[in-house]
Amino acid sequence: MPSAAETAIQPGRTHTTRVVTAAAVALALTAPGQTAAMSVFIDPIIEDLGLSRSLVSTAYLIGSLSGTVVLPFLGRLIDRYGPRRIMATIAACFGLILVVGSAAAEITGLTAAFIGVRVGGQGALNLVATTTVAVYVHRRRGFAIGLSSAIGTAGISLAPVLLERLIAVADWRAVWIGEGIAVWLLVIPAALVLLPRTPPPPPRDTDPGDRHRGPLPTVDWTRGQAMRTGMFWAVAAGVAVCSLVTTGLNFHQVSLLGERGLTATEAAATFLPQTIAGLITTFGLGWLADRFSDRVLIVLTMLVLAMATVGAGWVTPGFTAVLYGVALGACANGVRTLEAVAFPRCFGLGHLGAIRGVVHSITVGASAFGPLLVAVGHDAADTYRPILLMLTALPVAVAVAAVLVRTPPPAPPQR
Repeated sequence: MPSAAETAIQPGRTHTTRVVTAAAVALALTAPGQTAAMSVFIDPIIEDLGLSRSLVSTAYLIGSLSGTVVLPFLGRLIDRYGPRRIMATIAACFGLILVVGSAAAEITGLTAAFIGVRVGGQGALNLVATTTVAVYVHRRRGFAIGLSSAIGTAGISLAPVLLERLIAVADWRAVWIGEGIAVWLLVIPAALVLLPRTPPPPPRDTDPGDRHRGPLPTVDWTRGQAMRTGMFWAVAAGVAVCSLVTTGLNFHQVSLLGERGLTATEAAATFLPQTIAGLITTFGLGWLADRFSDRVLIVLTMLVLAMATVGAGWVTPGFTAVLYGVALGACANGVRTLEAVAFPRCFGLGHLGAIRGVVHSITVGASAFGPLLVAVGHDAADTYRPILLMLTALPVAVAVAAVLVRTPPPAPPQR
C-alpha cells in the first residue's frame, strides 16, 4: 500500500496540465533571447548606436558562445534544486538583464547585453523549460513534451511580428524593458504557482505509453556514465548538427533562395511553412516518441535534414520552396523534442539536468558557427551548392551512427 505522502503527489490530469502550461509559458518567453526575435532589433540597434553590422554580429556571436560555458553548470543546479526554484530564479535574472541591457550605449555594453540575453533566454530558460516536463510528467511523457514544446514554439514564432510592431511605435530600448517586465509577470508566477513543490517519484511499473519498452529505468545514470554511451553522442550529435545546419541556412535564407530565383519576399515567406511544419512535428514527434524507438526517430529526422540541405541548392519558386521550408522546420523542431524525450527514458531523472546541460552547450556552440560556415563556403565558390553538399554529409553520418549504436540498459554497467 502506498503511503499517504506518496498518494498525495501521484500525478493526474490536472497535475500534467499545470506542468505543461508552466513549461510552455517559460519556453515562449525565451523569445527575447532567440535569434528570430532578436533579428527585428538588429537594424534599430545599428542605427541607434552607430555601429557596423559586422561589429554587432561579432558581439552576437560572443553572446551565443557564452552559453556553452554556463549550461553544464546550470544543468547540475536543476538536478540539485529542482526546476521550480531554478525556473523562477532564471526568470528573475533574465528579466533584469533585459531591463539593464536596454541602457547599452556602446559596443562593450551591447556585447554584455547580448551575453546576458543569449545565456538567459536561448540557454538557461530554454534548458529548464524543456527539462521541467520530463521531471514532473512520467506517463505519456513524449506527448506532454511535444504539447508544451508546440505551444512554446508557437509563442516564439509569433514574437517577431509583435515585437516589430512595438518597435515601430516605440524605440528598441523601451521594448526590451517591456520584454523584461513580461518575463517577470508571466514566468515567475508560472513557476511558483503552477509547478508542484515536489516532483512525483518515477513509477516502478511498466509505462502504458511505452508498452513495448519494458519497465522504466530504476537507476539514474550520472553525466559521466551517460557520456560513455553511444546513444548519448548520437542524440547530441543529431541536435548539434541540426542546430548548425538550420541556423546557417536560416541566417542566409534570403541570399540562399535568391540564388535560386526567389525574391526577398518569397524567401522570407518560406518561414511560414517552416513554422507550421515545426509546430506540427513538435507535437507529432512527441506522440511518436511514446511508440517508436529513439534510434528510428533519429534516423528519420536526420534523413529529412539531409534532403532539406541538399535540396536548398536546387529549389525553385513555388512548390519546391515550400517543401524546403516544411522539411527544414520539421527536422529543426522534431529533433529537439526527441532529445527532451530520449534522455530521461535512457538515463533516468536524477542527473537529467546535468546531462542535458552538456547537450545544450554543444548545441549553442554549433549554432554560433553555422552562419559562418555557410558564408565561407559561399565566398569560396561564389555559389551555395558546394557547401550545401558538404553539410549534407553531417546528418547522413549521424543517421548511420544512430543505426549502429545500442540502446543503453536500464542501469549503467558496473565497473
